[in-house]
Amino acid sequence: MPSSPDPIVAVSQRVERFLQAQRDAAGEFGEEALSFVESGASAATGGKGFRAKFCLAGWRAVATAGGSGSGSIPEVVTAASAALEIFHAAALVHDDVIDRSDTRRGRPASHRAWESQHGSRGWAGDGAEFGRSAAILLGDLLVAWSDDLLEEGLAETDAERAQRARSEFARMRREVTIGQFLDVAEESAYVAAPVEAHPDRALRVASLKSARYSVQHPLQLGAALADADAEQYRALGAFGHPVGLAFQLRDDVLGVFGDSAVTGKPVGDDLREGKRTLLIAYARAALSPGALRVFDELVGDRELTADQVSHLQQTIIDTGALARVEERITEWATEADRALRGARLDHAAVSELRELARAATVRTA
Repeated sequence: MPSSPDPIVAVSQRVERFLQAQRDAAGEFGEEALSFVESGASAATGGKGFRAKFCLAGWRAVATAGGSGSGSIPEVVTAASAALEIFHAAALVHDDVIDRSDTRRGRPASHRAWESQHGSRGWAGDGAEFGRSAAILLGDLLVAWSDDLLEEGLAETDAERAQRARSEFARMRREVTIGQFLDVAEESAYVAAPVEAHPDRALRVASLKSARYSVQHPLQLGAALADADAEQYRALGAFGHPVGLAFQLRDDVLGVFGDSAVTGKPVGDDLREGKRTLLIAYARAALSPGALRVFDELVGDRELTADQVSHLQQTIIDTGALARVEERITEWATEADRALRGARLDHAAVSELRELARAATVRTA
């Protein structure tokens, strides 16, 4: 099948070709193995292509700077962008297990889907435990697939450029894994840290788990594949990190106030999961000791009622936490825009980057 001229469609097609090859290879291992691969394929499709868009934009910003290059996306960039999307699917599968989430993108989360399959097939043992085990392994499989797809793309690339790309991808993987752990740890460790330290601790998680992972590294991966010089690489990093922070803060707001019909998650899901975000840190810092005790008793309660969610939402608004987070989103969006001024990058690509930044920070899902 020829690739689409639309780069994001081409990335989706590249993912699908790769997934079909995995289906073909798994057929000899039996029906259960094929079902496992199919669940991986399901997890790897249906996303927004957010990280792929930034990778493609990073390549374009460098490759066509000064009018050089045709602007046609090389196969290696399409493959790298597709690898990012498959790795993100792995992160979501593992994230849902950690958070005990029931849904993802409006469908049952992978561990819930495998729990259901366990029951429908009449298998022995505990269905929930089986579902968790299957999902952990599924996430691992998706990580392996992301490496495979990246290497397929790099096979025809010169050694120096391929090594830069591998290093960027590996750094992204390390940092997001550390960030994920810190996110989990904070749900327990917050009680031992001074209240005034919580905003910085929340931002540390946001930087590693989202800002670098979702925006900065994809941008710089694309730039590395375009053979960016040090100045171009730094400019894209200086743009990408604040955009990524603003993106995560918007995600935090939606996790508390988002419309479930749009987000695909229950209203107030982050409150039930006990996420220690900047939004929560700002709210806690403004509460009296008595009100703080009540607040902490509710945040992280899996059985929160709609009225309790509404009470927490109002508390977050009344403390000024929501307004402060919205201010930070605006500040980081402005900082990102400044980073692009005067940068030796393609003008059309810079406009695209600004539009991507707006879409990342002003959204409802």
